[in-house]
Amino acid sequence: MDARDTDLKRELDATLHARRDLGEEYESALVDSFLEKVDQRIDGAVERRVRRQFAEQQMQTARDSRSPGATDSWGERFGFGIVSLVLAVPLSAIGGGVAQLPGLLAAWAGIVGVNVVQAVRTNPNLFGRRPSRDSGWED
Repeated sequence: MDARDTDLKRELDATLHARRDLGEEYESALVDSFLEKVDQRIDGAVERRVRRQFAEQQMQTARDSRSPGATDSWGERFGFGIVSLVLAVPLSAIGGGVAQLPGLLAAWAGIVGVNVVQAVRTNPNLFGRRPSRDSGWED
């Protein structure tokens, strides 16, 4: 038997004892008081369980976010590259047709820029950047 069960059993015994001593006119108040204590006990147990599950979810999310490429699959990266190349054709035509060479260069600079941002987002260490070890904390 759990210590909490023993406490609850004591509370019930005390409530029944008080009912015998006080009589039936206080029965409703005694039952309400006991049920409120049971309700508080249940609320506490549910709150602890929810907090524990929330903490476990946060830990799992933190673990998943640290793994490389956890949010992007190979197909998603491949699809992004294909869409980028398909859109490059009309963007090149529009840029070159409207502003000749500067327009063409601007269109391709935008295409390359978007692809570089996507590549760095999916692989943060792509250009040799390492996480800073100087976090301000003493070792």
